[in-house]
Amino acid sequence: MRVVYEAAHLIDAHLVRHALEGAGIPVFVRGEALLGGIGELPACGLVAVCVPELAWPQARALVEQLPLVAGTAAATAEDSWPLGATPA
Repeated sequence: MRVVYEAAHLIDAHLVRHALEGAGIPVFVRGEALLGGIGELPACGLVAVCVPELAWPQARALVEQLPLVAGTAAATAEDSWPLGATPA
């Protein structure tokens, strides 16, 4: 899986998720279960929208077309999991 969008909050992540799923791209929202730990965890960078490596170019193009205000659409090689790895 590879990060295609760093969300500012959960609603932001799910808006992107639904847009990607509507295009037939499988999506995983990383970190949504961590939001209850605010105060003990970093305040930002917890929620990210991830897609399979092969779907990343198509997903990235779609995310860049979305009218997003919050979060960053930047994703780098460090944001990806090794092939065959699954998110916890």
